[in-house]
Formats: sequence, C-alpha cells, structure tokens
Amino acid sequence: MATIFAQATASGRAGVSVVRISGPAALEISAKLAGQLPPSHQVALRTIRTADGDVIDRALVLPFHGPNSFTGEDVVELHLHGSIAVVDAVLKSLGTFPDARLAEAGEFTRRALENERLDLAQVEGLADLIDAETEAQRKQALRVLSGHLGDLVEGWRSDLIRAAALLEATIDFADEEVPVDVTPEVRALLSGVTDQLAKEVEKSKVAERIRLGFEVAIVGAPNAGKSTLLNALAGRDAAITSEVAGTTRDIVEVRMDLEGLPVTLLDTAGLRESDDVVETIGVERAISRARSSDLRIFLAHENEELMLAPSEGDIIVHPKADVFPDQPNAISGKTGEGIAELVSKVTQELKTRSLAAGVATHERHRMAMVSALQKLKSAQDVVDRGVEYYDIGSEELRSAVRSLEAVVGRIGVEDLLDEIFSSFCIGK
Repeated sequence: MATIFAQATASGRAGVSVVRISGPAALEISAKLAGQLPPSHQVALRTIRTADGDVIDRALVLPFHGPNSFTGEDVVELHLHGSIAVVDAVLKSLGTFPDARLAEAGEFTRRALENERLDLAQVEGLADLIDAETEAQRKQALRVLSGHLGDLVEGWRSDLIRAAALLEATIDFADEEVPVDVTPEVRALLSGVTDQLAKEVEKSKVAERIRLGFEVAIVGAPNAGKSTLLNALAGRDAAITSEVAGTTRDIVEVRMDLEGLPVTLLDTAGLRESDDVVETIGVERAISRARSSDLRIFLAHENEELMLAPSEGDIIVHPKADVFPDQPNAISGKTGEGIAELVSKVTQELKTRSLAAGVATHERHRMAMVSALQKLKSAQDVVDRGVEYYDIGSEELRSAVRSLEAVVGRIGVEDLLDEIFSSFCIGK
C-alpha cells in the first residue's frame, strides 16, 4: 500500500498548517525531511529540509506508530507555520519520494475503516462532525463517532446469533431427546431485539432531522405578514415584502441556529383560491412543503379558516399586532412585538422533540434496521409454527444479522464507500 500525504488543515494562510503522512514509509520519509523523529506520540521541534538540504521551515513533528494511530498505519504529522508557500514546498518535497503520493478525498479515513480503527457508522459520524453547524449537531455526531451505534448493533447481533444457535442446536438433535426447550429463550431474545430496533427506527427520524435541520414553515393568508415575520426572525431582508397581497410566489428559506438546533424557516405563498396560474402553483407548493415540514407557524386571525389545518404541536399566533393591538397572542414583524415569545415557543417545541433522538442518523441506517426488523418478525412467525420450521427461522435470523452488519459496514456496502468518502476533504 502506498504512503499518502496531504494537508490536513484548511487551505490558505493560517497560524499553523498540518501536513499528514500515513503508510508503510511514513516514518522513513519523515526522517529524511526532519531528521531524527521523536518517540511515538511525542512531539519535537525539528528543521524541515528538502532532499537537497535547503531549509523549508521549523516545525513540530508528531509521529504515531501503527496500529495506534488514526489510520492504523504509521502516521507522522508536521505542524508547520501556516504559510501557503511553506505548505506547498513541503508537499512538493514529499512528492519527490517514489513510494509516496498525494492522498485522495477521504483516503485517511478510508484506511481507518479498512484497518478496523473505525466502523462505517463512525466514519459517517466523523463526516457529520466536520459538517456540524450547531451544538446539537456536534453532540449528536460525536455520539455516533464514539461508537454508540456500533455498540447497539453489536448487542443486537450477539442476541440474534445466540437465538439462531439455539434453533440450530435443536435441529442438530432433532432425532434425539433435547433436555431443554429453547423456544422460550429464543422468543425472549427476538422480542427484546425487536422492541429495541423498533424504538431506534422511530428515534432515527428525529436524529436525522437534527443532522439535516428542522424545517419550520410560516403559513397564512396573503398579506398576513409572513415575509415580514421571516425577515424579523432572520434579522435581514431575506424575503420581499409588499402591501400587495400574493407577493410571495415561491418558497424562501432562511437557515438559523435556535439554541443549538439547526432550523430552516420557510416563507410560503399566501393560501387562497386564485385565478392566477402562477400564484396557484405557488399555493400548491406552499401547502405541500408545509405539510412535509416538522413544524408550522400559523398566522391567522380569530376564526379564520385556511386551506391547511394545524397539526399537533403547531403554533398559532395572530398577525399584525401593530395594526390590531387588541388581539391576544399577537405578533408583529414590523415592531418586534411577540417575536421573542414566538422564538421561545418554536425552540421549546423542537427541543422537546429532539429529546427522542437516537444514534442512527442516516437514511441508510434506518433502512438497514427496517430490513432487519422485517426479517425478525418473519423469524418470530416461523418459530411460532413449531420445531419443524426452525431451520427456516434460523436462516431468517442470519438474514437479519446481515442487515444489521450493513449498518456498521461489515458487509454489503462496497458500492456506498466511494460516495461516502467523496464528501471528505483531501486531508481527512
């Protein structure tokens, strides 16, 4: 396997830039650049030179001997002064060694996966951690990176393998008197895993919303002040406002951070019947997007009926408190009245929902668990039919185990790897 290298920090001018080297020749190559290396996991100040002996920089050198490194291979990090010229000179010097090459996107992390330093769920957690924009996203990604999902899967896997082994033992001794009836233990194992899986599948929907962001749609009749409210919440003129009803035709999105939760606010077209073809399309899109949103804010006067009914948890407020000051529970995007209270309600509702988040954060995780759940239910049905069907039940359990193993990348995910790692930067 080739020795790879890349800049591990962001490109451009900085206080410090890190160049990472990983592979069988990492220590040898680094020693040629920096002289004698310090012991593993210890740092030392060294002069970095070209192959011709020209000084490039004075840098901190930090080696990690495999397998106790991020990639599981010998790794050396060069902590350089963050000059573009310095980094370029070091990368150019590394490129002169015949057994070294520039890393591809995500190749360091891919080697960590191949060397069993991370499972695939942890790889995805690392990608999510790098992309995290809010505190909730950071905490959730860190849980996945720490191996919580892998631990769950391993527990379920062990129970299912135990259940399959009990069934197979019964099959092996079908012509003899088996001293113990294994059916109660098998049923208990399957029931326990099924219950836990079903709960985690449900929790994964919330976890994915934290990863991608909650959507909150502002809904109301034309000229109810939806765009003005969006601008007030965003703190800028994100949407065009006008006294003319029906100004908003398409959906305007604004990304926000509400006490650590990622939220996308949606300003939608005013809901009304119209002969205008374009406005009608806008209303249809507004209704569709509002229905699929996680939460809706309805701007509606008392007893006003809209083309979309509120769902449980939705927030209803009266619009234009500056024009109708006697309305209770009213807000105004122009004066700011009620805005703080509205933000508090939205935040509290989403925080309450986020408490139900699990550690399966991707659609891929959920689909694999749903597949395992279906096979588990089939296995339960087969076991209930009697001993003569235990061989079928055992195979259903093995299939369920394979579905779970796909979550952490043990099997069946080769076609996903290129797509997953392409989202990483070169130095990761």
